[in-house]
Amino acid sequence: MSDEDDWFTRAVRGAEEDEEDDDGDDRPAESDEAAGESGDAATDGERDTGGFGDGFEDFATAFENAPTPGGDLEGDEEFAVEGFDDDGFGGGFGDEEFDSDIDRVNVGIEGLDEMVLGGIPERSLIAAVGGAGTGKTTFGLQFVTHGLERGERCVYITLEETRSRIVDTAEEKGWELSTYVADGDLAVVDIDPIEMANSLGSITADLSALVEEFDASRLVLDSVSLLEMMYDEPSRRRSEVFEFSQALKSAGVTTMVTSEASAESAYTSRYGIIEYLADAVFVLQYVRPSDFQETRLALEIQKIRNANHSRETKPYEITGDGISVYRQANIF
Repeated sequence: MSDEDDWFTRAVRGAEEDEEDDDGDDRPAESDEAAGESGDAATDGERDTGGFGDGFEDFATAFENAPTPGGDLEGDEEFAVEGFDDDGFGGGFGDEEFDSDIDRVNVGIEGLDEMVLGGIPERSLIAAVGGAGTGKTTFGLQFVTHGLERGERCVYITLEETRSRIVDTAEEKGWELSTYVADGDLAVVDIDPIEMANSLGSITADLSALVEEFDASRLVLDSVSLLEMMYDEPSRRRSEVFEFSQALKSAGVTTMVTSEASAESAYTSRYGIIEYLADAVFVLQYVRPSDFQETRLALEIQKIRNANHSRETKPYEITGDGISVYRQANIF
């Protein structure tokens, strides 16, 4: 599929332009921190626009010309109390698969899928929370690649890298994403976080329809932290992220978001929001022994709603083939 035929990318960017034409004042403020951390992305001359310039078609035109490979998907129920459960933790404690008729999906990471007994319920919102260098982007790419290899259609939205850089990173690990892009089974969209925050209302309104029309079953957003930091007001940040996650759920897509861990705790995201909205949370962290002889990477499943899972913390490695979790090993 050539860039000229990449209607998904064109339609998402068309939503951004529609929002930019709105002269209203209800735009997120750019804090000094946000501007400083995302300024390079906003001015990066190498950012891949998917082959489209300023004359993108609007969403209505792009949507009208979109392919229709799949059927309708049922909507999703709303969260109670704006999507936040009482304790912030879910999932079972047993060693047997959760007795449910909900269809399940695997993440596609060796060792980790064995820790999830029966798989993650479809249409879940999954969060991978971790510090720098813990493999969050690799986690998301592996999740998408597993779906593509099973014949699914997928969407990868990056707020950190260019479109070409994401494809190159995947292909360095042997995942031929460019082939799936050319075949029309994968849409890789790079969006500047400031632009996405400024037009999130339009994107939220349009993205669920785009995802459903594209017939995508998996979507990755890397990373939600960059989007969150665009909002100075906590209430605005929380409501925008909640509405965005609900729009994806209503489209019937299983979504994975990556998130930076807070400086205070590896078990908390940077803004403490996504782990409450998510149905499943994976914590990726560095574990340093008291003697400081060796630093290891460790993975823990914090929660999975409607699924039993291991409560153990297991070591993992990031290799040339991706992430591997050592299910039978212990940290120390």
